[in-house]
Parts: sequence; C-alpha cells; structure tokens
Amino acid sequence: MWAVLAFLCLSARTAFSQPNSQVPAFFIFGDSLVDNGNNNGILTLARANYMPYGLDFPQGTTGRFTNGLTFVDVLAKLLGFPNYIPPFAATRGRALLQGANYASGASGIRDETGNNLGDHISMNQQVDNFGRTVQQLRRFFRGDGNALAAYLSKAIFYCGLGSNDYLNNYFMRDYYSTSSRYTPKAYAESLLQDYARQLTALYNLGARKVIVTGVGQIGCIPYQLARYNGSGSRCNEEINNAIILFNSGLKQLVDQANRGQLPGSRFVYLDSYFSSQDLVQKARTYGFEAVDKGCCGVGKNNGQITCLPLQTPCDNRKKYVFWDAFHPTEDANILLANKAYSSKSKSFAYPINIQQLAAL
Repeated sequence: MWAVLAFLCLSARTAFSQPNSQVPAFFIFGDSLVDNGNNNGILTLARANYMPYGLDFPQGTTGRFTNGLTFVDVLAKLLGFPNYIPPFAATRGRALLQGANYASGASGIRDETGNNLGDHISMNQQVDNFGRTVQQLRRFFRGDGNALAAYLSKAIFYCGLGSNDYLNNYFMRDYYSTSSRYTPKAYAESLLQDYARQLTALYNLGARKVIVTGVGQIGCIPYQLARYNGSGSRCNEEINNAIILFNSGLKQLVDQANRGQLPGSRFVYLDSYFSSQDLVQKARTYGFEAVDKGCCGVGKNNGQITCLPLQTPCDNRKKYVFWDAFHPTEDANILLANKAYSSKSKSFAYPINIQQLAAL
C-alpha cells in the first residue's frame, strides 16, 4: 500500500511539477500583504493597481500592495518556481497546476471584515475558490482521485489572515460593534474557531503542508503611529496585546494539528509578531534606516493616508522597512521570507522552517 502511494506521489510530481521546484504547487490565501491582483476588478478602496505601487516589480503595477516583491513572491522563488504564483482572478486551466493566489486586500477571517473599504474576498470565499480549483484540476488527473490527492499532499499552502480582523473590524469602533460585544480574549477565541474551520476545510480539500502566519506587530505600523496619542509608548499597545492573544492561540492550533488532530498534515507557524519586531529592533544591522514611517504616503509618519496615485515615493526605498502606512517594502519582504524559509531559529518558523516543510 505504501509503495503504491509513493508511486502516485512520484508520478503526479513528475507529470505536473514545475522544473526545479521543490514542491509541485503553491496555493496562497490572505490579505493585502500577499494579494497580487485579485482586488483589481472589484469595487473597493483596497486596491493597488496604480503607480507608484509596483514601481520596482519587473512587470510594473499589478495590484501588489508594495513597491516590488511580496513575501510570497520571494517564497515562490526560494521554492524554485520559475514564475510568480498568479492571481486566481486571472488564472484558469492548466496554469492552476503550479498553484494560485486567492488573497484579497482588506479581507479577514470574518466575512464582514473589510466592508468599510468596499468589496473583498473573505477567507471563506477564498476557500470556496480553492474548492473550484480542485474541481478544475480533476480533469488533468483524468478523474484519478488518488493521484490528485497525492499531488495536493506535496503542495504548500500559505495562509496569512487576521490583521484586518483587528485593523478593519475590532479596533474600528465607529464602524463595527465587535469590540463592544467581545473582550479581546473572547474575540481572539472566536476568530480562532472560525479559522480552525477554514483550515479544516482546506485539509478536507487536500491540503497537507500548511503554513499559517501570526499577525505582525500592527500596533507599531505607520498608520497606528500617525493616529495613536497615548503616552509611554510610541506604539498602540492595546492593539499589540490583543494580537498576542490571537497569535498564542494560533500557535496552539498548529500544535494540535501536528499532534494528530488533522492526520497526515504538517503545519508550520510563522511568528510574524516576533519577526516584525526583530526587523525594527535590528534595523541598522539589516541595512534599514527608517522604521517608523512609510516610504510613500501622506501626513504624519506617511501613515495618515496611504500612497496616492502617481505620488512620488522616497528616493532610497532600500532603507525603509515600510512602503506605505501598512505594508513592508520589497527589501523587508525579502529579509522576512528568507528568515521564514531557512532560519534554524524556532522564533521565526515553528516547529520547522519552510525549506524543511517542502522537503517532507
């Protein structure tokens, strides 16, 4: 039986994997940190398909919320893919065999998250879109469910949600009522219950190698630094403390999955809170100079209004951690992705790194 399964894995990988790639496919779920164009065609303020977004990207403006490569663009290259993983909105047929990016700016774990900015593709919808992808992929395996399952079991799934559930939901008190209905602890628990269901749905569709990212230190992004008037800290620690509750629970979910709750799966937790904090604290060591303001934006810290169409950004983008009020620069993404991919420290990737996950 094991020999048959091994043969199916090898056959599927040989038939459909990208040349020199470590895994046959890469599927991406998330928000604007990894969206690469899915929001371009929908009615929303959360769009980045205009200059100077994409200023340093080889194909120019694509809808990426940064000046160049996103975190998952860098990961795709590290994993050996010859091309960047395409957005689901513009991908059909055989191109789906290398994977697809379902991420959507302003989206969250909760469906209503991001409604303040207009339309978006929530995590529930992203999972549904992956289900449609699985149906399309069946025909390339000629209805052989075992071969398709073997193929998907070798693919890597990246899930990065939660930031907007705080920024564009819980802490947007004028628009949402969640902060009056949930304590920070209860809200984190509710988010985690929903997220666990979504991750289980991906598992039931064939996901076995899964990366989940914690929420970064978003109380310290330029947007918050421009708005927060508290004393004793330049960051909004109320937000940071709420994030820590969510991240702690997410890491526990990873442990539970790896202990057999989702048999045959392997989950990796990326500690985005630690890595974003490390990036700022060791900024000069990493070659950065500006850690508290965006390269492009309006107002205090370039964080009160995000990058406007045709606005002139800072001259030396390589010295900035943040591209705009919310998102890292390409250089910050490169550093963060390399840490997650190959660092031996469990502070960045737990319990193994992405390179080790790919090799399983």
